[in-house]
Amino acid sequence: MIDVQQWLAALPPGLICLIVGAVIGVESMGVPLPGEIVLVSAALLAATGAVGPEWVAAAAATGAILGDSVGYAVGRRGGRPLLERLGRRFPKHLGPAHLARAELSFARHGVWAVFFGRFVALLRILAGPLAGALHVPYRRFLIANAAGGLVWAFGTTYLLFYLGQAAEHWLKDISWVGLVLAVLAGVASTAWLRRRAKRLNPPQAPDEAEPLTAVDC
Repeated sequence: MIDVQQWLAALPPGLICLIVGAVIGVESMGVPLPGEIVLVSAALLAATGAVGPEWVAAAAATGAILGDSVGYAVGRRGGRPLLERLGRRFPKHLGPAHLARAELSFARHGVWAVFFGRFVALLRILAGPLAGALHVPYRRFLIANAAGGLVWAFGTTYLLFYLGQAAEHWLKDISWVGLVLAVLAGVASTAWLRRRAKRLNPPQAPDEAEPLTAVDC
């Protein structure tokens, strides 16, 4: 992540935001890319004044919403064969076990898997294509997709932005106690969101997963 942040720091603000939106957008279409790492790096840069946090968050949210929508359209057209081809192309990220877990999450929780999936690496990649393949009604998908994208993008960006600013201020004053408390607060809130999201995506062996069928959301 440090290398990504250093690379982004050499770019103008507009290009940083463009890269954030593009990487997250392509990841949301179903291609394994480090979208979260790019967002975290850009948010920490925003804390230094290199770019405005509102632009980073807006770019991330736009990429997430548009990317998921494209992934939905592709998944609806290609269905499970498309997901299986992606699994063969990216076996470490989208193999049979990953697909089975994502299918189970959708079968159990419908569009809530889209919302909370934004906070889980696996579902962040598969939410759009899977929702399309399962013929989730697009209006409901879009609402969950937009809500999850906005909460994830703005929440992550501003959490790291304020933590970064606080860390810089406290480090100047050598207030280590305050810094530790701030970091713990940020970690606790992020852990709660991830734990809540993972409850919607429990581990599941591939041969135990339910077959891919349309979801009544």
